[in-house]
Amino acid sequence: MELNLPSSKDKVLFTPGPLTTSLSVKQAMLRDAGSWHFEFNALVLEIREKLLRIAGLSREKGYEAILMQGTGTFGVESVIGSIVPSDGKILILSNGAYGARMLQMAGHLKIHSEAFHSAEDQTPDLDRLRQVLQADSSITHVAAVHCETTTGILNPVHEIGAVVREAGRIYIVDAMSSFGAIPIDFERAGIHYLISSANKCLEGVPGFSFVLCLRSALMSSEGHARSLSLDLLGQLRGFEKNKQFRYTPPTHSILAFDQALAEFFQEGGVEARGARYAANHRVLLEGMFRLGFRSYLPPSVQSYIITSFIFPTDERFQFPEFYRRLSDRGYIIYPGKISQADTFRIGSIGRVFESDMRDLTHAIADVLHDMEITL
Repeated sequence: MELNLPSSKDKVLFTPGPLTTSLSVKQAMLRDAGSWHFEFNALVLEIREKLLRIAGLSREKGYEAILMQGTGTFGVESVIGSIVPSDGKILILSNGAYGARMLQMAGHLKIHSEAFHSAEDQTPDLDRLRQVLQADSSITHVAAVHCETTTGILNPVHEIGAVVREAGRIYIVDAMSSFGAIPIDFERAGIHYLISSANKCLEGVPGFSFVLCLRSALMSSEGHARSLSLDLLGQLRGFEKNKQFRYTPPTHSILAFDQALAEFFQEGGVEARGARYAANHRVLLEGMFRLGFRSYLPPSVQSYIITSFIFPTDERFQFPEFYRRLSDRGYIIYPGKISQADTFRIGSIGRVFESDMRDLTHAIADVLHDMEITL
């Protein structure tokens, strides 16, 4: 009888977050922290300052970093629900599930919104965006997703920002899967609010999101918040009042994130981390193409964060079985989310390296052989 004994090694996550973390990040959570204690509060302030530093910003330049309990979706909803006035209107650029989710949020929050749809394999048409903004003066805010992990497409947030700034609107960027690995120039893009999460390219664990914002823009949102716990300005004022979260913080996630940031800077920051992820992506594509897989996106819009691959046409390919067999070998991938094609996704981010990508593609080759699938 075969014993199902626990392994000493975690399965490797080839996902866009949560993702594989270093042993030292995990170990950082093996202690407790008092949420009101001065040492913990000092750590939170230090983390906020480091996030601004990663973005090339500072409080002296008029920017703030605000931590928000809950993962990325909570952070996005906090921004949308806190800054759009009752007589405002938000234009949401959508070419995937996360743009669509922002539209859902606006609907639940009773915020007047309009969708600017693009195909899942295409970036927004900037001329059409300019025309929409010129034609509708009631639009006060524009929101876009930088890396849409539905497909892995990379939207041109700087170029979108130029159009939004030209039109004099407030610009919101969901940089959940890009911040920390893909350079973002706040001033060039004219970003007022950027949202990301601890458990993405900065390689922490789930538990909180963060918002980098222009302080003057946030201050002008007084009275707009539609939620108590997700009130972004209220959260900032809590930090300024007594250096504390207004409500119980995710202490262990923050301890892990502090260690993750130390490793981020040790690696060399945005440029070095992005280079590692890009190398992972290159090795992944080489291996998958060699096996006969096709990627969904054209190279011109494909990010190195996550890649969607089209299902084989062989009728013996069944994704649940393919997924389970890879999991049994210690590799976790992601199901697809694309509405127009059958795909699965493989992430290149997290504490993974080129050797891990090679190991994964070798395991995929073995699974295909075992399932008798021809590509």
